[in-house]
Amino acid sequence: MITVRLRESGGWQGAELTAAQATALSASELVLVAPGPRPGLWRLRDNRRVGAAAVGPARQRIQLRVEPKIAIDRLFFLLGYARKPQGWRQEEVDAGEHDELLPALAYAFARAADRALRQGVLLGYRETEEASHVVRGRIRVPDQMRRRYGFPVPIEVRYDDYTVDIAENRLLLGAAHRLLRMPGVSADIRRLLRHLLVRLDGVTRLVPGLPSPHWTPNRLNARYHTALGLADLVLRGASYELDDGTAVRVDGLMLEMWRVFEDFLTVALAEELRAYGGGVRFQDGRHHLDRARQVGLRPDLVYVSPDGNPGAVVDAKYKHEDSPGGHPADLYQMLAYCTVMGLRTGHLVYAAGFPSPYVHDIAGTGGVRIVETALDLSLPSERLLAQVRDLAQEIAGRQATGTTVSP
Repeated sequence: MITVRLRESGGWQGAELTAAQATALSASELVLVAPGPRPGLWRLRDNRRVGAAAVGPARQRIQLRVEPKIAIDRLFFLLGYARKPQGWRQEEVDAGEHDELLPALAYAFARAADRALRQGVLLGYRETEEASHVVRGRIRVPDQMRRRYGFPVPIEVRYDDYTVDIAENRLLLGAAHRLLRMPGVSADIRRLLRHLLVRLDGVTRLVPGLPSPHWTPNRLNARYHTALGLADLVLRGASYELDDGTAVRVDGLMLEMWRVFEDFLTVALAEELRAYGGGVRFQDGRHHLDRARQVGLRPDLVYVSPDGNPGAVVDAKYKHEDSPGGHPADLYQMLAYCTVMGLRTGHLVYAAGFPSPYVHDIAGTGGVRIVETALDLSLPSERLLAQVRDLAQEIAGRQATGTTVSP
């Protein structure tokens, strides 16, 4: 088995691979693959994904490791802003001393699940339908008539069962089983995970290929929230299909960093903008570039002013902006957003770059301005959120960093 270690934004790296292994890696799109200077030598680099995975058929499996360029604790903080109601923002996630994503995630999940179960396994009501020899709950009359042809037993019934076999526990069990199959999980963490399996005895395992069960946050399952947020990450996975219809097996966890950054920015920014009234729209796809509505536009966030009209548009860019205007295509895209929505201000937010916002006064537009802002993801959480707070002030039309930006 071959192990390939890459670093996010680390450039091209050589690796000895067979043609089948190179094809499997390329088809998975987890990394970029290019021919090397001689047969059997291939050039690899990250594809804006980080994590660990085993790729390809069993006899030619490739252990892939892609290290994020930001610290693991910073990455977990960003992940807490995934665009879902469930999460772990209410507390810090303990990733231990691990500097790779998968071992850190496995450790964090095991510890969070252990804390969640210390008060006992959560019980809840689950609706059950079955054929029974005694009446329990409600009789399903149509099913009884259709299936039993007038015979009195067994009886088709529906009832609420108070049980450990609920969605929250099934998700914890499924995440524990999946982590035990993943490469790179240490023996100590595996011991913790196996202990979780014992404590979750009586819970039904998830069926591969079926959607994960839905759960709703409430005060009764509050102690599970952090563990369930991490379980959601663990349970993400995929197979990838080649052009000839054969599947490439991918077992592991790889995160798309551009999506992590986009979710963090839009959710954190929406929370800060609530103080100024109005509202926000995520991925607003109602706008089109042309009157025939053939070319759709989908900005990451649209701020709607208290009067109900769009006030500003924001797009997240997981890029490094060395100098203002370094990515002209982003400016053209933002200009299209502003033109179609009749806005005077658009905001491009980068994941790294120059320290102060820069305002482009766009020629020939009658006053359209595009503001480029770069966040520093390496900062402690409070200072990073302070940068987002400053951006919210700009969007709401207040004075920030010496520049007045009008919506």
